[in-house]
Amino acid sequence: MTPFVLPLSHPDATLENVGGKGMSLAKLRAAGLPAPDGFHVTTAAYRQFVAHNNIQARIMQALAGVDPTDPAALDTASQQIRELFMRGETPPEIAAAITAAYAALHDAPVAVRSSATAEDLPGASFAGQQETYLNLRGPEAVSAAVKQCWASLWTARAIAYRINNAIDQGTVALAVVVQEMVLADAAGILFTANPVDGKRDEMVINAAWGLGEAIVSGAVTPDTITVAKASGRVLRRVTAAKSLMTVRTEQGTAEAPVPAAQQNKAVLTDAQTARLAQLGVIIEQLYALPMDVEWALAGGEFYILQARPITALPPAWTRPDPEAHYFRSSLAEHTPSPVMPLFATLGLEIANRATNQLWDQVFGEGVAAVAPSGGIYQTLNDYVFLGYRLKGMTGKNLIPFTKMMMANIPAMFRDSVGRWQAARRDLAAVVEAWERKPVDQLTPSQLLEGAAAVFYAACRYFTEIQATLPVAASSETLFTRFYNSLIRRKQDPAATVFLLGFDTVALRAEKSLFDLAEWIKANPALADYTLQTPTETLVRDLKQETPATAVPAGLWAEWRQRFQGHLDEFGRTVYEFDFGHPTPQETPGPFLDAIKGFLSGAAENPYQRQREAVEAREQATQAVLQRTGRPRKGWFLKLLRWAQETGPMREDSIFDMGMGHPLIRRMLTELGRRFAAAGAIQAADDIYWLEKSEVEEAIAALEAGAPLPDFTERIPPRQSRWRDAFKLSPPVMLPEKSFWSRFIHGEEAETQDGKVVLKGVGTSGGIVTAPARVLFGPEDFGKLQPGDVLVAVTTTPAWTPLFALASAVVTDIGGPLSHSSIVAREYGIPAVMAARSATRAIQSGQMITVNGNSGRVTLDA
Repeated sequence: MTPFVLPLSHPDATLENVGGKGMSLAKLRAAGLPAPDGFHVTTAAYRQFVAHNNIQARIMQALAGVDPTDPAALDTASQQIRELFMRGETPPEIAAAITAAYAALHDAPVAVRSSATAEDLPGASFAGQQETYLNLRGPEAVSAAVKQCWASLWTARAIAYRINNAIDQGTVALAVVVQEMVLADAAGILFTANPVDGKRDEMVINAAWGLGEAIVSGAVTPDTITVAKASGRVLRRVTAAKSLMTVRTEQGTAEAPVPAAQQNKAVLTDAQTARLAQLGVIIEQLYALPMDVEWALAGGEFYILQARPITALPPAWTRPDPEAHYFRSSLAEHTPSPVMPLFATLGLEIANRATNQLWDQVFGEGVAAVAPSGGIYQTLNDYVFLGYRLKGMTGKNLIPFTKMMMANIPAMFRDSVGRWQAARRDLAAVVEAWERKPVDQLTPSQLLEGAAAVFYAACRYFTEIQATLPVAASSETLFTRFYNSLIRRKQDPAATVFLLGFDTVALRAEKSLFDLAEWIKANPALADYTLQTPTETLVRDLKQETPATAVPAGLWAEWRQRFQGHLDEFGRTVYEFDFGHPTPQETPGPFLDAIKGFLSGAAENPYQRQREAVEAREQATQAVLQRTGRPRKGWFLKLLRWAQETGPMREDSIFDMGMGHPLIRRMLTELGRRFAAAGAIQAADDIYWLEKSEVEEAIAALEAGAPLPDFTERIPPRQSRWRDAFKLSPPVMLPEKSFWSRFIHGEEAETQDGKVVLKGVGTSGGIVTAPARVLFGPEDFGKLQPGDVLVAVTTTPAWTPLFALASAVVTDIGGPLSHSSIVAREYGIPAVMAARSATRAIQSGQMITVNGNSGRVTLDA
C-alpha cells in the first residue's frame, strides 16, 4: 500500500502517487537541481479521506448532467462538493503522518501546493487549476491547507477543464506538495523556448521583485528577457515599471509597494540571467522537452520551484532542406495567409513545375545546385516560402552562376513591357479557351484538368513577369538615385512625384467605382438605399432580379448591369493567389464599401487626385529641364522616361495574375458540388480542404460509379489547424540570422519609453496617429473605418479600394516597390513596409503612430 506521505525525492514519487507537480519536483531533486526540500501527501491519502467520509458517490451525483458551458451549473456542483470536503474529517493516521513529516522540516515556513494526476503533463497543463497556500507554519495549518487543496480538485474551472479534455472525473485524485518556502528577493518564470514565436534556440525569462505570485496573479508587469539558449547572452531586455510585489507576512502573503529605487531597476543582471539560463538548459535536457519553469532568487542563489512542459508552444520553423535558405518572397508575397490543403498539394506542385522551367532557362545545368530538395516553393507550418540553395551561387559555382545571370540580364531589360503584354495574351488565351467549355457539362476529370491547366497558365505568367518586374524596380531605383544625387535641390519634391498620376489598372478601377457613385447620386432612391443598407445586404440583394425596396425596377436592372460590368472588368483578380480564397467577383463587398465612401464624401475624387498628381509631375519636370544643362539633362530625361514607361507595368501585371482564378474556382467548386452530392464532403467549398490525392481518389470513384470515400471527418481538424496558423508569426527568412539577413527589409521590434516600436522601411512619407485596423482578407474589409490605419500582412491590387479610406498603411512584408507602397504614394498617405509581425503585435482599435519617413510604427500602451 502506498504511504500517505513520501519524502520529496522518494523513488515511489510517481504520477499515480504524487501527481504531475510532485513527480516533476521529485525528478528535479533526484537530478541534483536546487529544488527546496519537503514532502508529498500522496493520492492514497486523498482516496482514504474520500472513503473515510463516504463522499465519492455524492461527488458523482453532484456532477451528473453538468454542462461545461453553464457557469451557474458548474458553480453549484463545485460548491456542493467543496462543502463535502470542508465538513469531512481528516483520518487520524493521515494527520499523524503529516505532523511527523512537517516536524522533519523544523517548523520552517512552507508552501502547500496541489498536484493533480492529470496536471503538468505534455499536452495537458493544469497550471492554476487547483490551489496554492504560501508561508504556512505548524502542522494544524498545513493539514487544513491540505484539505483545502483536496477540495480545489473540484473547482468549477477544474471540473470544466476535465469535461472538455475527456478526463474521467471518477478516476482523478489529488496529491499535495508541502515544500519549504524560499524567502525570495525575486522570482519569475523561465520558458526554455520562446513561447511567442516558438524559437527553440531562445529562452524567455519573466522576473519581478518578491515572490512569484505577483506575476502569476497578473498584479505586476514583469521584466522580460530574451536569451540565446546556447550562450546565455541577453538578446533583448524589456525592463518594466514594477509598482507592486508579493511579500511574506505573519498571516501568509500580501501585496506591498516596491521600493522606489527598485521600481525601474532590472531584476536580474546579465550574469544572473546567464546562470538561470544554464539551469534552464539542464532542466530541458532532463525532460527532453521545452519547459515552463518557476524560479526564485534568494541570497544570490537560484531555486527551482516547479517545472512543467510548455503545452501551447508554437511550432518550430525548421528548414526542410538544411542547405537551403527560405524567404517569404516572390509567390509567398501573394499568399500571405496560411494556404489551404488543396493549394498546398496541387497548387504548389503546379507552381513548382512552372518555376522549374524558368529556372532551367536561367541557371541551365546549375539549377540542381540552386533548387532545394522538395521544391522551390514549399509550405512551412502552412505558410509558403521560396527556397534557394545559396551555396549553389557561391564558391566554385560563383563564376558559372554569374556568367549565366549576366547572359540573361540583356534579355531581361529588352522590351520588358512588350514581353509582359505577350505573357498576358498567352494567359488570356488559355482562360478564354476553357471558358468556352460549359462547366456543368465537363466530366470530373475534365474539371480538375481544366483547373490545373488554367492555374498552370497563371503560374507561367507569374514566372514570366518575374523577368519583367525587376526592370520596373531598377528603373525607379536608378532614376531616384540619379535625381537625388545630381539633380535635386533642397526645395525640390521627392523623386516619386515624377512617377505618379499614371492610369494604372488600380486607378482605372477606382475611377470606375467613382463613376458608379456619381451615377447613383443622380438617382436619390438608389443613393439612399445604398448608403443606408449594410454592405452584406447589398451583396445579397444584387444577386436578385427583383428590385430592392423603394428602387424602381428599371433603375434596379440598370444598377445591376452597371455593377456587373465593373466586376467583369476589374473583378478578375485575387486577394490571394491561393485559389481556396474567393475572388472579388464572388465577394464584391469592398467595391460597394468604396462606392459608399464616394457617396458619403469619406473618399476623395480619384480624377481630382490624378489631375493634381499629373500637374505636380509636369511642373517638377519642367522646373528640372529649365535649369539643367547637358549632359545631365539628357540622362535625366532618359531615366525618367524609362521609369515612367515601366513603372505602371508592375501594378498592371500583378493585377492580371488572378485573371483565371474566377474560372478555376467555378470548376473546382462544381467538382466539390458533385463530391458533396455523393457524400464525400458536406459542402462544395470543402473541396479546398482536401489534398490532391484525395480529390483524385474521389474523381476515380465518381467516374467508376463507385461509392466515394467519406472525407467529412478530415476537414474540421484541417480547418482548425489553418485558423491556428494565423496566430503564428512566420519569419521573413530562414535561417533568421545569416549573411543574407542584411538584404532583408525590417528589423526586430524594440521598446522605447514603455512603448513598442516596430521597425520597418518607410516607403511613403508623412506621420499619422490614428486607430489601427488589422485586416487579413476580404472578410475583414468592412471593419475599416475612414481614417483608420490599414494593417495587413501585405496587399494586392484587389485591396486598392481600401486605400481611399485609410490614413496610413503598415504591412508585415514588402518593400518600396510593393503594391502597398506604390498605392500609398498615389494616395499621399504614410506607409511602412516590412514591419515584421505588425499584424500580430498591433490590435484593431489601438492607437498607433505611423512614421513613413523613418519607417517606425509606435504602439500606444
